[in-house]
Amino acid sequence: MTSDSSRLDSYLKEKRGAVESALDGFLPPENTAPETLHRAMRYSVFSGGKRLRPILAMASYELLGGAGPEIAAPACAAELVHTYSLIHDDLPVMDDDDLRRGRPTCHREFGDATAILAGDALLTLAFEVVASEARVDPASRSEIVRELALANGSLGMVGGQVADLEGEGIRPSVDAIEFIHIRKTAMPLRAAVRIGALAAGASGRPLDSLTAFGEKLGLAFQIADDVLDMTGTAEEMGKAVGKDRARGKMTYPAAVGLDGARVRTAALIGEAIEALVAFGDDAWALRGIADFVLKRRH
Repeated sequence: MTSDSSRLDSYLKEKRGAVESALDGFLPPENTAPETLHRAMRYSVFSGGKRLRPILAMASYELLGGAGPEIAAPACAAELVHTYSLIHDDLPVMDDDDLRRGRPTCHREFGDATAILAGDALLTLAFEVVASEARVDPASRSEIVRELALANGSLGMVGGQVADLEGEGIRPSVDAIEFIHIRKTAMPLRAAVRIGALAAGASGRPLDSLTAFGEKLGLAFQIADDVLDMTGTAEEMGKAVGKDRARGKMTYPAAVGLDGARVRTAALIGEAIEALVAFGDDAWALRGIADFVLKRRH
């Protein structure tokens, strides 16, 4: 009999392969002019990564009865936006990171200006990819575009990044940290889950349940990341560690300690899984991903 963990591993491997193939098709080839820009875009997109966001979109789509290849476009759009955010987050004027997933960051490899423009291009490509997928109902496409924009704009991820920068060196509080974490991480992850549901035509209680799942999962993911920045190694994480404390970042461990942060992560994962109860065994993939977030080591 196949164990739950091996079943999930097989599922994640299959979905990662589908995402990689789809991303390759959506991105212009490296030899497309201007070549430097397209090399930088591909360098960042294909630098590894768990592909958590597109897989969440695919899993929620399938949970609600979706079965077509059209989910690849909105799912990959979430990954393109995520990659843009990482490129900009790594810049010297932001978090000033030299490594991302064990490789030089985009600005270290291609220079600051090209990195900024590569991020800009990936962000705009994400919306082109969604808008061009004619197999998704036009109304659903419109909702997906709006979802991506809201989750990643000034009221979402970008706003969270600003609050994160402005919060450096300030005495942390749980309220201030959650303001940042919900916008910076939870809203984009919630959007990935909702994108899949919207592509499947979801509304009402099923959409509400998946929304709650995505938000709890996203907040847990960021708190777990705070913990790993203190407990992980650079080799495990593929980037520098300990920078949050050095820069006086607003993090959960800074406010409530490592044990408190771990307790909060576990509680949020429990709430996320509870939000899936109505779906029964059909939600096994999303539950498995939540358990993966709880136990992640990198």
